[in-house]
Amino acid sequence: MAEDKLVSRSEDFNEWYNTLVLRADLADYGPVRGTMIIKPYGWTLWENMQQALDRRFKATGHLNAGFPMLIPRSFIDREASHVEGFSPELAVVTVGGGKELEEPLVVRPTSETIIGYAYSKWIKSYRDLPVLINLWNSVVRWELRTKLFLRTQEFWWQEGHTAHATHAEAQAETLQMLDVYLDFARNEAALPAYTGRKSASEKFPGADVTYSLEAVMGDGKALQAATSHNLGQNFARAFEIKYLDRGNELQHCWTTSWGLSTRFIGAIVMAHGDDQGLVLPPRLAPHQAVIVPIYKSEAEQALVLEACQQVRAMLADAGVRVIADLREGLSPGFKFNDWEMRGVPLRIEIGPKDVAKESVALARRDMPGKAGKSFVPVAGLAAAIIAKLDEIQQNMLARATEFRDANTSHPRDFAALTAAVVNGFARAWSCGKPECDAAIKEQTKATNRCIPLDQVPGGGPCVYCGEPATEQAYFARAY
Repeated sequence: MAEDKLVSRSEDFNEWYNTLVLRADLADYGPVRGTMIIKPYGWTLWENMQQALDRRFKATGHLNAGFPMLIPRSFIDREASHVEGFSPELAVVTVGGGKELEEPLVVRPTSETIIGYAYSKWIKSYRDLPVLINLWNSVVRWELRTKLFLRTQEFWWQEGHTAHATHAEAQAETLQMLDVYLDFARNEAALPAYTGRKSASEKFPGADVTYSLEAVMGDGKALQAATSHNLGQNFARAFEIKYLDRGNELQHCWTTSWGLSTRFIGAIVMAHGDDQGLVLPPRLAPHQAVIVPIYKSEAEQALVLEACQQVRAMLADAGVRVIADLREGLSPGFKFNDWEMRGVPLRIEIGPKDVAKESVALARRDMPGKAGKSFVPVAGLAAAIIAKLDEIQQNMLARATEFRDANTSHPRDFAALTAAVVNGFARAWSCGKPECDAAIKEQTKATNRCIPLDQVPGGGPCVYCGEPATEQAYFARAY
């Protein structure tokens, strides 16, 4: 399979993505329309993402918990905008144990409602606050148009849910978690993203305000990579989450929720991949290095394989995620292509001449051809590999940042915005009226992705209607 060429990204980005996800062994289609099987290679990538995020969550005081996947339908109905936003996507269970249920159950599309039910029982006093909980689970949303990782009926994610005594504390939490996601995206996934506030028409159903990470994909489109919501007191009022304050007065809590899902794997594929396949950031890659032996005779085979095992053990002891490709019956060239397809950051080639010279050949995935090749002595190899992986990580971030900036325009009028969003982002003055955003979407297929937090002082004419605007927004076509 690996020897078959992918269609180029420039020729058909959609086909390139779909084929690559399957061929690189990240995922496969499930038997139910719109479902996804995440294969071991893809799941290991997700596990590495989980670990990087989990460290950050725990460092900010959050604890993991588990909640049921089945929610009484009446819970969903309690918060008006929440039910309105999610009703078309709900999967509903009406029969259990062979009998019709007295009340239908919803397979969780998200957990705000059942969290609200629990928090109303657990929280009694200001001494119980804040409550800082995170869940690792899957949720179901009945999508009409699906695409592996990006939009599937069921997807895996983390969803944080917190309760606070004041609006200020909830707002600080919401922005803190937005920063956590941005730090993860930049420093683990080598993926720079724009952050900002969602417009009123784009915010999460039931939230007072939603913030998001908006990443630029390889075709210039936007992908919402993570969200953080200040829910105000909406769910606290719907579920009677109250506490006695220091003055012995009963108050409603202020709650937040925030999430990042396996959709982020799709972002990594589309932001970094090339015509040869995946290009994975070293800090998240399932295998950071692959060793490929090269030999012709049995005598050379024994010599080379022994050297491969010694190098593998040396790197593993140094904490490098390394694999030796000892598959028989496959040429080195096939293996090179196979691991390029899978995006392994470093390839280590060992042949008889390398053994004799006590060195290895290195090939960087982020730098194809001769530019990415080097020869390194076995003595001190582990330190050299670790340094090289860090160099690759930084290079990938720099390259993605350069691409993001090169594909972001600052149009002053609607004609320029229309041209800009064909294959990129546009940052422009926006009056914020829903009718303007709707008209832009209808005429350009671009949506208001977010209103950046780093606003330019002053104001300007709205890019669509020309009326005075005090904020700029990012517009782009999106996945």
